[in-house]
Order: sequence, then C-alpha cells, then structure tokens
Amino acid sequence: MNTNTHESINPGTLYGVGVGPGDPELLTLKALHTMNVCPYIAIPATSKEGCVAYQIAKGAYPGIDDKAFLYISMPMTKDAALLKESHEAGAAAVEKILRTGSSVAFLTLGDPTVYSTYLYVHRLVTNHGFKTAIISGIPSFCAASAALNTGLVEQSEPLHIYPGSYPIQESLSLSGTTVYMKSGRNLAEVRNALSVESANVSMVENCGMAQEQIYRSLSEIPEHAGYYSIMIAKRG
Repeated sequence: MNTNTHESINPGTLYGVGVGPGDPELLTLKALHTMNVCPYIAIPATSKEGCVAYQIAKGAYPGIDDKAFLYISMPMTKDAALLKESHEAGAAAVEKILRTGSSVAFLTLGDPTVYSTYLYVHRLVTNHGFKTAIISGIPSFCAASAALNTGLVEQSEPLHIYPGSYPIQESLSLSGTTVYMKSGRNLAEVRNALSVESANVSMVENCGMAQEQIYRSLSEIPEHAGYYSIMIAKRG
C-alpha cells in the first residue's frame, strides 16, 4: 500500500482506529494507512477468531496478519470493578509497547467516539502522558440508515442516540429520530416499549456483515436478535 500521500505516524502513539460497522469496504483510507504503518495491532479480544473488528479489518487489509498483536480482554459486563481492572490491564499492555517508541493501532467497531470500550483505555493512556489519537470510522447507525435506503433526520429534526442495553423509557417522549444501539440483549424490552407509541420503527441486525437482516417495521422485528442490532424510531 502506498503511504507517501499520507501524514506520517508519530512514534510511540496509541491510535484508536474505527473499522466501521461490518462491511470491510467501509473502512476509511486513513484507517488502512494507520494499520499499515503501525508495528502493533491491538484488538479487544483474547484471539483473532473471537474479534469482529479484526475480521472486518482483515477483509480490507490482508497484510494485517504480518503485524505483532496485542490481545486486550474486554469482558461484556456491567461490573464496575471488573471493567476497571480490565481497562487498567489493557492500558498497561499498550503503554509497555509505547515506551519502546512503537505505535499501536487499537481496532474498534464503528467509530471510537460512540459507546466504544476503547475510549476507557484511551483516556487512561492519555492521562498517563502518552500521545494518543482517534481515527474516525463510519458509525453503525449511519450505515444502518443507508442499508434501509433512507435518511436519519431532515431539516430541524433532532437525532438522539441511546444504548439499547440500558433503560430507554425517557427516550419515548422525544421528537425526531431516536437510534437504539446494540439492542440485541434487551430487544424484547425495547420492542415492547416502542409498541405502545406511534413511531415508525425499523431495525438492521449485523449491519454490513454476512448475516445482515433488515426489518422495516416493528411487526417484522423478532423477539430475539443478535447483539449488533440497531433500531431506528422516527417520530413526528
């Protein structure tokens, strides 16, 4: 890959690299460049096979397997103590590499700034005095709207983003468009809450992946779906 037209990578820097929602063709040129020139790739998993972000990146950058890998365990839990421990361990592993002068590209789904577990490691590493940077990726809710072949908001309509794995009651009175991200775990609860109002609801499951499913109305949405399910509710 030709990198001559890109800005140089700073040595000893942690880069949070958004790989987009699922389709490898949605990776940005800057994400590809960063992975190409960083000696180390960090992934939020204990193996390549168990990491969706790695699988997406490999689809666009086959040379990724020539890199050295850091495996950062990110448990799917709401236990604050366990999360703190994993974030600190992840930051320590990254910082060990940064001290040698090598840069690290930390892969994360979608965009690193939106409900990303990477941000916790990013904040710790930044606070410890290391250089850090964020490489934006296409957010899953934008890709989901594109998969539905429609827009998210128009004119003065507001856009609200909610984590679907948490209580959503306060969102039901909002106008405009509300996106419920990663709704799979609480899909039945979210679906039932939305069924009592007049919103137009659609959902994309596994957006951009081989298992992508599109549901264009609330009645089509099943009781259960995968973790990577994006629900979009449009209200007048």
